Amino acid sequence: MTGAKVLLMMGCPGVPIQTSIALYLSHKLTNLGFDVTVAGTGAATKLLKVSDSDSYYAKKLTDLDKTLEDIIEKKTDFDICFAFMHNDSGVTYAATVSALSQAKMYSIVFGGSAEELAQTIEFECEKIVTQDTHNPMRLKNKLDKVMGEIAR
Repeated sequence: MTGAKVLLMMGCPGVPIQTSIALYLSHKLTNLGFDVTVAGTGAATKLLKVSDSDSYYAKKLTDLDKTLEDIIEKKTDFDICFAFMHNDSGVTYAATVSALSQAKMYSIVFGGSAEELAQTIEFECEKIVTQDTHNPMRLKNKLDKVMGEIAR
C-alpha cells in the first residue's frame, strides 16, 4: 500500500502520549512511502507545531474540522485513517470518518478508560488499545506491528 493516503486524526490533546505517537507515526509512515496528513483540533495542532516547528515529522498538518468538511464535500478522501481517541468525542469523530470515507479505519484508543471506551466503538475498525497515558512505548510497539502489516 505504499503511496496510499493516510489520515492521522487527533482530537483533544488531554492525554500526553497522543502528541508523541502522532509525530512518531507520521514520520514512520512517511518514510515508508505513504502520503500522510495529520489533522487535529486547534490545541492538538498547536502542540504539534511547537513540538515539530520545522515540520520534519508532520509534513502536512491541517485542521480536523476542515478535513472532515473536505471529506463530506468529496474534495478529498483517504485510504487509511488512524483515529486517536481517549474520550467519547474521539469516538464520534472516528465514527463520522468511518461513515463518510472509504478509508480502512484504525482506532488508537488510549488512556485510563481505554478498555471501556474501546467497547463503545460500533463501526468497523481495527482497535489498538492501551491503558497508557504517559509512557508511549507499549502503544509504539503495537503500532510498529500495524505499520509492518500495512507496508507489505
